[in-house]
Amino acid sequence: MKNLCVLGSTGSIGCNTLEIAQKFPDRFSVKVLAAGQNISLLADQIEKFQPQMAVVLNEKLAENLEGLLKSKGLKDKKTKILYGEEGYLAGVTHDQVHMVVTAVVGAAGLLPTLAAIDAKKDIALANKETLVMAGNIVMSRAAEKGVKILPVDSEHSAIFQSLAGQRRQDLDKIFLTASGGPFLNRKKEDFGNIQPEDALAHPTWSMGKKISIDSSTLMNKGLEVIEAMHLFNLSPDQIEVVVHPQSIVHSMVGYKDGSVIAQLGTPDMKGAIAYALSWPERLSTGMPFPDFAGIKNLSFQSPDFDLFPCLSLAFDACHAGNSTLPAVLNAANEEVVWTFLDKCIPYKKIPEIIKLAMKNHEIILNPAIDDILDADQWARQFVKKEIDAS
Repeated sequence: MKNLCVLGSTGSIGCNTLEIAQKFPDRFSVKVLAAGQNISLLADQIEKFQPQMAVVLNEKLAENLEGLLKSKGLKDKKTKILYGEEGYLAGVTHDQVHMVVTAVVGAAGLLPTLAAIDAKKDIALANKETLVMAGNIVMSRAAEKGVKILPVDSEHSAIFQSLAGQRRQDLDKIFLTASGGPFLNRKKEDFGNIQPEDALAHPTWSMGKKISIDSSTLMNKGLEVIEAMHLFNLSPDQIEVVVHPQSIVHSMVGYKDGSVIAQLGTPDMKGAIAYALSWPERLSTGMPFPDFAGIKNLSFQSPDFDLFPCLSLAFDACHAGNSTLPAVLNAANEEVVWTFLDKCIPYKKIPEIIKLAMKNHEIILNPAIDDILDADQWARQFVKKEIDAS
């Protein structure tokens, strides 16, 4: 039995994780559920899984959650309700937890993930920002503590699976596939008219709002490039992004003899989640195989860096080396994405403001965690000032 803490339980990845846990009750027990503000869904999850601990964003939400649980007749106090930073840290370090699924979005995942590593909990990593911000620190800390970091992103899971059984010295490069998002075939002159609802309409994947916007700008792929660099100890030049609109080939590994090994599957996150939870075993999830005859064509093309400059900015952050620049990239992106979703800036401003933040940042090499957190806050303040001034 593997005991889980699901950090971000009410999000897309969190809900899919709980579906798998429910399907295999003899394999997984949910000990901690940690969410943000969606206490209605969290209350339903508590009722279903009866964890020992549940965590929300603040004290008021915790009080409201207590009230919801009482209204459901759950008065036995089996589930302890905590809140805030202390609550999240208590959840990920719970003494009965074996694995923490980090499924929160954004920089909020970094400190809880580090705390879980320090507590020697294995990590099923869906929060790419953790490695974007502090990949060198996180990976070295995990190695020091003997902690396994298992990728949940479909692309990184595909690379992980395609490396299995191969000699690492034979690897030449990896190919990260990208769907291209909803604007793959849109003309540059039409980008000025893009609205949030357009960017949220992903053609193949069902994801949360922030990740959907990132997918539309290809920033999501840029963040995945940085994540892959740390997960698999690669240089930026060993990572090639390939647009694959059908989202059937989830990523590929190229070896020095010219061979390429790929992992294929339907565009559904449950496959990657299940593999991270059960590795090195595979679960009988009931997921269908791709209908190859029905698909007929699997196409590939190079990304348009001019049309999607966020991808170029991510590679720029990679080439800066072990520095605070990726944290600035990530924080600036988070701020402009939420501002765009609030319809306060046009779509075309997203890469422009991120680029400006990166240009104005004084880079610190070989940063400590405090340097990274300071850079994150600096970028957020810089972006807010730029938006207020525009």
